[in-house]
Amino acid sequence: QVQLVESGGGLVQAGGSLRLSCAASGGTFSNYRMAWFRQPPGKEREFVAAILWRSVNTRYADSVKGRFTISIDNAKNTVYLQMNSLKPEDTAVYYCAASRTSYFSTNYYRGLDYGTWGQGTQVTVSS
Repeated sequence: QVQLVESGGGLVQAGGSLRLSCAASGGTFSNYRMAWFRQPPGKEREFVAAILWRSVNTRYADSVKGRFTISIDNAKNTVYLQMNSLKPEDTAVYYCAASRTSYFSTNYYRGLDYGTWGQGTQVTVSS
C-alpha cells in the first residue's frame, strides 16, 4: 500500500523560500508519476508540478514556472518541491500525489488522474 506524507509547510514572508518534502513508502516508484497540487483558501484544487520518477522529466503550472522546482531523491524515496520567490497567492494547502504511470498522460494536470494522496501541508505567505 503506497503512502505519502508531506512536511515542510509553514509561514514565510513574500519573496522567501520554502522546501516541501513528500516521503513515499509501500511501493516501488520507478514507474510512477509524482505531483504536487495545492488548494488556496476558498478555491478549487490546482496543479502545481509533476515529475516522472524514472526519467525525471517535469511539468509545471504557468503560475509557478521559474520559481518552483520539483525533484526526487531516490535514496530517500522522497519528492521535493522547492519554492522560491514566494507570493501571497501561493498560500494554500499543498498535497503530494502519485499516479501509477511512467508517462505524462493528457490528464497529468488533473487531480483525478492520481490515485494516492498525502494529507497536505499548509503554506502561508505573508505580504
